[in-house]
Amino acid sequence: MRKIILPSVIILSAIVLIAKIFYLQVIDETLKLKAENNAIKKVFDFPERGYIYDRNGKLLVANQPSYDIMVIPREIKNIDTTEFCKLLNITKDYFINKLEKANVYSPRLPSVFLAQLNKAEYAAFQEKERKFEGFYTQKRALRDYQVKDCANIFGFITQVNEAIIEKNPYYNPGDLIGKQGVEQQYEEILRGVKGVKYLLRDKHNKIIGPYKDGAFDTIAQQGKDLTLTIDHELQKYGTELMVNKRGGIVAIEPKTGEILALVSAPTYDPSLLVGRQRSKNYTALYNDSISKPLYDRGLQATYPPGSPFKIITGLIGLQEEVIDLNSTFYCNGGANFGRFMKCHCGLHTLQLNNGTYKSCNSYFGNAYKRTIEKYKDSYFSVDNWANHVKSFGLGQFLGTDMPIGAKGLVPTSKTYERMYNGAPIRSSYIISNSIGQGEVLTSPLQLANMMAAVANRGYYYTPHIVKKIKGQALDKKYTTKHYTTIAKEHFPAMIQGLADVYNVGTASTLKVEGLEICGKTGTAENKIRVAGKTYQLKDHSIFVAFAPKENPTIAIAVFIENGYWGSRWAGPIATLLVEKYVNGKISRKDLETRMLNGSIEDEYEKIENIIFQRTPERKIKKDTISNIKNKIGEARKEEENA
Repeated sequence: MRKIILPSVIILSAIVLIAKIFYLQVIDETLKLKAENNAIKKVFDFPERGYIYDRNGKLLVANQPSYDIMVIPREIKNIDTTEFCKLLNITKDYFINKLEKANVYSPRLPSVFLAQLNKAEYAAFQEKERKFEGFYTQKRALRDYQVKDCANIFGFITQVNEAIIEKNPYYNPGDLIGKQGVEQQYEEILRGVKGVKYLLRDKHNKIIGPYKDGAFDTIAQQGKDLTLTIDHELQKYGTELMVNKRGGIVAIEPKTGEILALVSAPTYDPSLLVGRQRSKNYTALYNDSISKPLYDRGLQATYPPGSPFKIITGLIGLQEEVIDLNSTFYCNGGANFGRFMKCHCGLHTLQLNNGTYKSCNSYFGNAYKRTIEKYKDSYFSVDNWANHVKSFGLGQFLGTDMPIGAKGLVPTSKTYERMYNGAPIRSSYIISNSIGQGEVLTSPLQLANMMAAVANRGYYYTPHIVKKIKGQALDKKYTTKHYTTIAKEHFPAMIQGLADVYNVGTASTLKVEGLEICGKTGTAENKIRVAGKTYQLKDHSIFVAFAPKENPTIAIAVFIENGYWGSRWAGPIATLLVEKYVNGKISRKDLETRMLNGSIEDEYEKIENIIFQRTPERKIKKDTISNIKNKIGEARKEEENA
């Protein structure tokens, strides 16, 4: 048997090798194509990126023609560099630098010399292109934004760098790629597939026709269109309401997890990052370290959740059976839990309903105290509580289809084991968690998702921003329910308390006639530490809501930095957005006027003054930042004039 096996293996291997050689040399001509590279010019045909629409079919992002000047260093012959530079309005240093980079990449292969010419620049160059051997123009499509908002949702298009080229062989120098937002997340879907044409050259380097009659040519495939879950009218309205304010807004459709609005303020016009001025504009936006227009506060910023977290505290208390609907606590302007937690609800005997709509610290502090003290092992109690909290999507990335996001923080036994060196955890140590002022941190997206779970009476769908991909199904994870650890029967009482927040509680001045909104005001303490010193700033204004009470169609979270208290800024903005979406019109014109014209810029100026007074070395940067808007405006005018 052994005598047969060895010769058989040798013969079989020889047959495989001979077959492979025959295939490569006779059947497959790709090696021949590579060998004839010197006589062949490869030209790419760039497809249009897929269009982007909102949930109602409104076109948000289209394409516009653009032209790149390509260079093949080896083919450059005695050109007038002075005329060339003058024609394209570039310096001789720029010319030399770009040519050196092109040579390093490859003296024989084309690379981008000057990208994104507009029509006028292209026309001027095309007239004299024959004079500049080694250079040619290549057409491609750039983004054409139909709206002036949604920049944080779209992202932008930029040239690939060397790291991307090394990692992904699809890209060549000068190719464009999506960065941030859906442009990055859905890059492979939106970009399409490049086409390639192989052209044969004679000994004088002149094109004489297609190689092999185009046998190796491929046709460009246009990118697939995306339909977003965003309601652009709602997004636009939210952006307008957030002018002269900083913060984030996230609105979700509870029954699907579709993100209806994702507002981050301050923001910028997405068209700033298109064209020859893109790099200059991006640098200005990136260097604005104060207002941070490139920072998506709806997804990346984390804040103490404040009083909206009392919703979770109450539901966990009901689930753990440490309170019921008849449990009563007395509020004496607050409660002493080893530290006094001041309250604004007045002197009252409270149960779940009025404890909710009055936002009583005493009631929810006691409910949390009983939850933590239910079990003898305090570390087990903390983890048990944390598992309930995490079931609402807090303390995790949620798995959205956006490339960025913040995990937030839900403290566990490990958190406090480090803090207290393994000593038993007393409820009084961590009582601030009960009212969203302890170690808990949440993003606006997470709080909106929490409200969607409450609106659904105990479950949520993974939030997502793409509703439909042309010719392709969405990932099943976006249609899978995630259940909380709270039984369904505990939600109605809490929801009634949230409805009474508008009826008789802390948001009664925001009530909309004929629309039953369930909401919760919130105020979160706000401090900064600069150069070793802590400064107390104006509190953050927070509001969460869903509507209508029955069969809700929208859940929303609004964070306004330094906004004083919940019903001052966040509450009115949330109410207006809810009414706009549910009713399609605004009846509370008083709120609308106040929010559209309102500004918190004076509070932000105070923060800037603290930072720059305590860190004088940043004074130069402050002067630079103060001129950023002017610089962007000037750059934009340059682009428009061109």
